[in-house]
Amino acid sequence: MKILIIGGGGREHAIAWKAAQSPKAEKIYCAPGNAGIASVAECVDIPVMDFDAQVKFAKENGIDLVVVAPDDPLAAGAVDAMEAAGIRAFGPRKNAAILEGSKAFSKDLMKKYGIPTAAYETFDTPEAALAYLETAPVPIVLKADGLALGKGVLICNTREEARAGVKTLMLDKQFGSAGDRIVIEQFMTGREVSVLTFVDGKTVRVMTSAQDHKRAKDGDQGLNTGGMGTFSPSPFYTDEIDAYCREHIYQPTVDAMRAEGREFKGVIFFGLMLTADGPKVLEYNARFGDPETQVVLPRMKNDIVDVFEACIDGTLDRIDLQFDDNAAVCVVLASDGYPEHYEKGFAISGLDAFREREGYYVFHAGSRFGADGQIVTNGGRVLGVTALGSTLKEARKNAYAATEWIRFDNKYMRHDIGKAIDEA
Repeated sequence: MKILIIGGGGREHAIAWKAAQSPKAEKIYCAPGNAGIASVAECVDIPVMDFDAQVKFAKENGIDLVVVAPDDPLAAGAVDAMEAAGIRAFGPRKNAAILEGSKAFSKDLMKKYGIPTAAYETFDTPEAALAYLETAPVPIVLKADGLALGKGVLICNTREEARAGVKTLMLDKQFGSAGDRIVIEQFMTGREVSVLTFVDGKTVRVMTSAQDHKRAKDGDQGLNTGGMGTFSPSPFYTDEIDAYCREHIYQPTVDAMRAEGREFKGVIFFGLMLTADGPKVLEYNARFGDPETQVVLPRMKNDIVDVFEACIDGTLDRIDLQFDDNAAVCVVLASDGYPEHYEKGFAISGLDAFREREGYYVFHAGSRFGADGQIVTNGGRVLGVTALGSTLKEARKNAYAATEWIRFDNKYMRHDIGKAIDEA
């Protein structure tokens, strides 16, 4: 089987690495890929939003399966384009990817079908939003309706911060058209947990839990990022919580999408808040999370290509999804200054150390080949250093030890990824 993966970050590297283990995978391509992905797939210089070029490449190269990984092409109809050309594709169609593509849609869906989430209001003008904020309780949360690389969420502790947030999203357009409409919702307190699920339109198969660290600096300080590290499983996601979420959140979401004529096939990422009143949905993503994928897939026992095909064919009920009884921690090595201003093009050394050690992985998020063939930095998030362990504490110790093997100028990381483990 020939497989084409769309994307070029750490998530796509983890997916390509996992797919390469399948006996079905005869050849893997990745568009556009990166220097790390090049070790397991042939990288093709096609942008993630160039659907015509992707379809043309798939046809000319006899691609049997396309995996669309990032949010933007899913929301814009990449899977639809492949299916229209008669090519099998994994991921939700455009009308289902709206689950992530519009915060207002997802909140309205949850309200309609009784799926637990925070109370909210939606606004199309800054004037209406500002008027609402005059009497709304604080802290409060502002969310850009559209896609914003995981960064369009503002937690405002005061009314003044909230007013400034409306200006940032709706007037200054910090996240472009994603902020044309905003959702203002109740601030919830509790533990955040990420749960990824495979879905075939009707059946849900739950992957292992994870916890992400979004803030740029230690102690959850600084700006929101695409993710500075993660660990799996979450010690706070108990069997009792899992049973509740399966009954009241996961299956109802899939059933709701089908009832709305938006059958969802692919991955639904449930961002949960474990509140005193029970688990509630913070957000949906319509694809694998990044960097959650880098700790979930190394623990997965199944052939991922089998699971992809089952999701497409509607036979996921025949899959017994299994994970190793261990733990994983991923620490993101970033360029200092991320997520605002940072330099690129620094040579990376120490990558060979991972080839010699079992249970240690380095997934490339932002890398490319330099003029001399050496791998250099090419993004804010550069590498995801992942390590396994028999316990979370052991995995955390192993992951931080492995970060020392890597060197590049401007290297930056948080030093408290998984610190919550100590409190469990």
